Amino acid sequence: MKVLVAVDDSDFSRHALAWVLDHLFFPSPAAADQPPAAEPRRPELVLVHALEPLRHVMYPVGPGSAVYGAPSMVESVRAAQAENARGLLDRAKRICHQRGVSAEAVVVEGEPREALCRAAADMGAGLLVVGSRGLGAIKRAFLGSVSDYCAHHASCPIIVVKPPRDDGHCAHRAAS
Repeated sequence: MKVLVAVDDSDFSRHALAWVLDHLFFPSPAAADQPPAAEPRRPELVLVHALEPLRHVMYPVGPGSAVYGAPSMVESVRAAQAENARGLLDRAKRICHQRGVSAEAVVVEGEPREALCRAAADMGAGLLVVGSRGLGAIKRAFLGSVSDYCAHHASCPIIVVKPPRDDGHCAHRAAS
């Protein structure tokens, strides 16, 4: 089974990745006693980052007026976004490798909620995992929710990992 984990630069995303590593990729105690050929097959892990579209670059120049950035400025911002995405995915892959899990890293373009659902369908995912900001119903309705959208539109099952509780009852904190 292919497991896609949505990765961004939030604590919620890091918590979701840690949850996946703890619950889906933990070493089996029985596997330690058996030869490698008898080891159960692990799911395939794919880390996915959605690179939001850059519509335009505007700079305010006074009350009620703005100037659009030159194409070279847009290209520069886009290159910085791509570099940040690579760094983010590299950090997430390091976390996986420290836990003995190999992972593929993929950048997809588009609005995150739509891009994640499209990536899950295109890659034949068996599971999509996303973090949750823990918004209430009203904030979720006004601000939108990637996890809510994915739960209704993904072509595969989805797990929404709730944010860790602040009272210390969570088994682990997000690693970075």
